[in-house]
Amino acid sequence: MTQDILQRLTEMLESRKQASPESSYVAKLFGKGEDAILKKVGEEATEVVLASKGGDKSHLVYETADLWFHCMVLLAHHGLSAEDVLSELARREGLSGIAEKESRAKD
Repeated sequence: MTQDILQRLTEMLESRKQASPESSYVAKLFGKGEDAILKKVGEEATEVVLASKGGDKSHLVYETADLWFHCMVLLAHHGLSAEDVLSELARREGLSGIAEKESRAKD
């Protein structure tokens, strides 16, 4: 189920890159460029923090969905997808956080 949703969202985001900004919110966001997308990611991240502090679990889920969606828009802007992130998570699976962080420091 999760993979299906991510695949459908990825396909929709790709189709919106070529769409008229008047036709959809995502097309308008792509049209405004990276700074607008980054602003939305930042806003949504702040809303996740506030929802968590507020203690309402359903609101936290709602705001996290918004954040994930806008992160997917940002990934699509760079020609990437949720699959790229999932591949990175799979690469890290089983690594301690300390070991993973040390491996990045060597790059």
